[in-house]
Amino acid sequence: MGILSWIVVGAIAGVLAKWIMPGKDPGGIIVTVLIGIVGAIIGGFIVGLFVAGDVLTGINLTTIVVAVLGAILLLIVYRLIMGRRGATTPS
Repeated sequence: MGILSWIVVGAIAGVLAKWIMPGKDPGGIIVTVLIGIVGAIIGGFIVGLFVAGDVLTGINLTTIVVAVLGAILLLIVYRLIMGRRGATTPS
C-alpha cells in the first residue's frame, strides 16, 4: 500500500483512536489525527517487517486495524510524554 493510502487510513485511524481512547489531549483533534497518520505509517511498516507477502495491500479491515493499533500505541506514548512534561515537581 502506498504512502498516500496510509495517510488516508491514518486519518481515519486517528479519529477512531480518539473515539476508543477519549480524554483531553494536548493539541486537540488535529494533533490526534496527525498522530493517527504517523501511527498508521509506523504500524504498517512494523507489520510489513513481520508478515510475508502483501497482506497490507489496499484499504481493507486489516489495514484499518493495524493503523488503529499503531495510532493507539502512539497516542499512549504521546499522552505519557506530554503528561510528564506538564507535571510539576513540588518544592
